[in-house]
Amino acid sequence: MLKVIIFDFDGTLADTIDVLLSITNRLSVEFGFKSATKEELAQLSNLTAWQILKYSGISIFKFLLLIIKLKAELRSEIPNIQLFPGIKEVLLELKNSGFQLGIITSNSRENVLASLDKNGLQDTFDFIYSGTTFGKHKVINRWLKKENINPEQVVYVGDEIRDIDAAKKTRIKVIAVGWGFHSQSALAAHNPDFLIEKPQELIEVIHNLNEL
Repeated sequence: MLKVIIFDFDGTLADTIDVLLSITNRLSVEFGFKSATKEELAQLSNLTAWQILKYSGISIFKFLLLIIKLKAELRSEIPNIQLFPGIKEVLLELKNSGFQLGIITSNSRENVLASLDKNGLQDTFDFIYSGTTFGKHKVINRWLKKENINPEQVVYVGDEIRDIDAAKKTRIKVIAVGWGFHSQSALAAHNPDFLIEKPQELIEVIHNLNEL
């Protein structure tokens, strides 16, 4: 039986894409990489994280420093960030159905908590962990070991290729969502267990998983 549903934050629960693009472009001169238009962002949505890194021309060291500053600047934008339509209702329904809900994200825990508090979801999640951009699978593995949970009892919900990769590395099922950063075609090419287009579809998929 499925017991735990883990969510990514940016692009899955919260619509932060435009804000992140604005901040990233503002920092492009300081960190020496190419800025991007919304049209170019749409093209980048078909690339993996490593391919995007190569395209931008930024070194991995500068990229890690950029992520730290990006998280810090995002904190002041939290009041302007909205959850995707329908997400709050889905989360509350899943919680009321008895599932444990968690968040594992590369965003900061402080940013996530501030957003949840703003949206009246501060008591909805059982745990929140922040990891590195390319290290979500390590965070998931540590959590599985700490809680002594069978991977078959867990599903991860995310909007990026790296979310699919992290779930596969940890042997948990993954539901890819088509309303975030990566395009549906790019997500489908990496074979998630499920690919959904609307938040409400999550309820049906979760219940179907419990019937397997």
